[in-house]
Amino acid sequence: MRSISEKENRRRLSRTQAVLPVRVRGTDASGASFEALAHTLDLTPAGARLGAIRQEVKAPETLTIFYRQRKKEFTVVWTRQIEGTHEYQVGLQAVAQERDPWGVSLGPTEEASAKASAVSGAA
Repeated sequence: MRSISEKENRRRLSRTQAVLPVRVRGTDASGASFEALAHTLDLTPAGARLGAIRQEVKAPETLTIFYRQRKKEFTVVWTRQIEGTHEYQVGLQAVAQERDPWGVSLGPTEEASAKASAVSGAA
């Protein structure tokens, strides 16, 4: 039987806290195009959580994120307005998988985690 904490944690990949400055381009909830500065709060090889978004965006909108010389497409998975502000946090999932999407070390990948689980399960 699974423990409660395992049931609550639906993430397939662990998150790495990383605050990176990014430029975001997309369409807001009213259909208007926007481009804004924001920052990541945490990263996975397959997604990110952004903060400081001042436009309301809805799932499943596609946003383009620019970080340094990198340009990457993401799908909005969820949004949450920060209470008492006009700011949103946005959960993103990468449209296409890349080996090193952010250019920073994110720790073990899903494949490495699966191998580690298989080895520990065999012991």
